[in-house]
Amino acid sequence: MDKFSNHIKNILHGFFLTIGVTIAEPSTILPLMVNYFGGSSMVVGLFATLLRGGAIVVQLFAAFKSQSYARMLPYLRRVFIFRFVSWFFIGVAINFLGSNHPTLTLFCIGIGLFSFSFSAGFGAIYFKDIVAKIFSHKFRGKTMAYRQFFSGLGGLISGAITAIILEKFKAPYSFGYLFMLSSFIMSLGYIAFATIDEPEKKDIPLRENSFKKFLKNSWQTLKNDKDLQIQLGTFLFAYGYLIALPFIILQAKETINLNGVAIGTLITAQMVGAMLSNFLWGNLSGRGYNRLTSNISISLHIFAIILAIFSSNIYLYMIVFFLVGAATDGSRIASGNLILILAPPKLRPTYVALQVNIVSFGIFFSVLGGAILHFTNYTVLYSTTILMLLLALFLSFKLKD
Repeated sequence: MDKFSNHIKNILHGFFLTIGVTIAEPSTILPLMVNYFGGSSMVVGLFATLLRGGAIVVQLFAAFKSQSYARMLPYLRRVFIFRFVSWFFIGVAINFLGSNHPTLTLFCIGIGLFSFSFSAGFGAIYFKDIVAKIFSHKFRGKTMAYRQFFSGLGGLISGAITAIILEKFKAPYSFGYLFMLSSFIMSLGYIAFATIDEPEKKDIPLRENSFKKFLKNSWQTLKNDKDLQIQLGTFLFAYGYLIALPFIILQAKETINLNGVAIGTLITAQMVGAMLSNFLWGNLSGRGYNRLTSNISISLHIFAIILAIFSSNIYLYMIVFFLVGAATDGSRIASGNLILILAPPKLRPTYVALQVNIVSFGIFFSVLGGAILHFTNYTVLYSTTILMLLLALFLSFKLKD
């Protein structure tokens, strides 16, 4: 365990993947792109969900199939190929259809985002199991913090690339070029992780005869484990920040001048927040303080949303996105470590699938946010978000390290 080469490949995967995916950041680029093609606030919320939510559909099935795999890496490589094709397809669709066929372009973007996210449903199970096998509990917190630090650095690079392309090329071609370029960049990360040294699993449980029986056993596991219930509730409601996040940039568009440089600056602020915060998260996680990590990160999200209410210039919005970046990485570190510590090795795919499957329903909060904004206003939107995050904060104090 804890091989240096695996540690480096894990970091490279996160670094290049972040450069690619940040091109369609749900809090900045994606809302502006959907809005350009005539999408309403509800469509913006739907597309933000598609980027993350497709994985929900297959999480438990992926866990059912993978529990008898001695090695996950061969299957993860197939996921990498599928995700590359899905992302590249979005760029091709934008450039060939463009503003001449806005509805069809939006449909193709949605298909690409869903396919990219859907394949991640399998990939998340494989990835988590591999990481659990190759890193010890305490070193895992450190390597994931390093991964997220360099992911933040990748986000900075992505923000610079985005600003240059948005300024140099006119929409919608700028959006298309961003997706096509980023698909090749993220493939470098896929290649790095695809060559990781994964040990063979020795203690392989017998797989249930049917998926129905697996679901029944998974439900029983959830009913019997109170700590798991608290953890799932905490991180489900912690996704409450997504109710407001995709629409902060739209409010900024109404209040300040948002050109390509300004958009790139906000992306950069978010990535700097994510990057620098990992010094704190890595230190806390390495010492076993995962609950404290979740307490702080949820509190930062609450403060960011409160600040968004009063933001009226680029500098305040930069602070908002800085805090969002920091808080998001903190929650990711805490939830990822806590579930792997909580899960018995034999049931690791099941525990991971239950967490990702249930917690990922929080991704649909963007749709709720779109509906709230469509029928009410930003005040109601932000108030609902804060209430959801306060509930998450309350539950987070019941987590067990």
